[in-house]
Amino acid sequence: MSADPIIIIGSGLAGYNVAREFRKLNTEAELVIIADDAADFYSKPMLSNALARNKMAHELAIADAQKMSDDLNAKILKHTCVEKIDPVTNVIYTSDNKTLKYSQLVLALGASTINLAISGNAEDKIFTVNDLADYAEFRKAISDKKKVAIIGAGLIGCEFANDLVLSDYDVSVIGLSDLPLNRLLPEQAGEYLKAALTEQGVKWYLGQETKRISYVDQIFQIELANGALFEVDVVLSAVGLRPNINIAEAAGINVNKGITVNKNLETNHKNIYALGDCAEIESLLLPYVMPLMNSARAIAKSLNGETTAVNFPAMPVMVKTPSCSVVVAPPAKNIEGEWTIKTDDFGVHAQYFDKDGKLHGFALVGKAVEDKQALSKELPAIL
Repeated sequence: MSADPIIIIGSGLAGYNVAREFRKLNTEAELVIIADDAADFYSKPMLSNALARNKMAHELAIADAQKMSDDLNAKILKHTCVEKIDPVTNVIYTSDNKTLKYSQLVLALGASTINLAISGNAEDKIFTVNDLADYAEFRKAISDKKKVAIIGAGLIGCEFANDLVLSDYDVSVIGLSDLPLNRLLPEQAGEYLKAALTEQGVKWYLGQETKRISYVDQIFQIELANGALFEVDVVLSAVGLRPNINIAEAAGINVNKGITVNKNLETNHKNIYALGDCAEIESLLLPYVMPLMNSARAIAKSLNGETTAVNFPAMPVMVKTPSCSVVVAPPAKNIEGEWTIKTDDFGVHAQYFDKDGKLHGFALVGKAVEDKQALSKELPAIL
């Protein structure tokens, strides 16, 4: 292998798992990981259900940068921002005026929270939670508060709503859609989830746009487009994530919604790979843990000289709403078909069939989640 190191930009689950998988195959090649934060190893999906488990931010960190450096036999540059990538000379320029030459480069850049432009004077006081530092700030802010409003009724919004209400907070959820998880669940499943969280105490303001948020005397005054007004102590925005692509785009690496890669997870530049929340794989954005793990194993083999295509079997998503179990395997967008739905007092069992009667997706809510394993075996591979 080249005398220049393999460099991974990003120390989240994607970056660290590439390093782990690579070390299973090669213990000697020089490995460098660049992180713009403290480079602690933790599972970001656990941030949205940490309150009910009474976990402080430092308790969610499995290992610090030094421990990861020792375990991976890797040089970890923490609190280091990458300012420029030159794919022609294989050089990375960092914010501390260093230049690093690489033999192969892995972009594990993650995604950033989408910040809404909302009228009023409270925009810079609205919280988002996308990493350990964010979680620490949010937890501190709510430590002596009671009422929390969440903007966004998608997966993260619902998970935080359930986590907060189980932690004895007064929770309100505002969403543009008429039902929670509307992009993942058919109507009946969304209704069941909404009813279950309502029973726990969650209040819903759905089908509504947030018109204005004002911060007056340490209280947030929220005005909705329909004229509704209410007050809360803390506001959390959970309206989604946007892949971090700017550095790649500036380097001439092809991007669309994410950094575009082929089945080998290769960009349009030789020896540059991408995975995780920042990557768009054969036109697919898959911001979940299982696709990330499959991608890490494939890239590790390619880094070690064995070019390997990633394969994605059916990978149902477990939504972390313990008050109402939800697992969903959304059908591909290009599949024409319809939902077959059974609902009872114990849950919702929804299956998506194409015109030939082949199963292409499912949504299971409540006790119906018991059928996850059996149905997963019937689904086609994602890629």
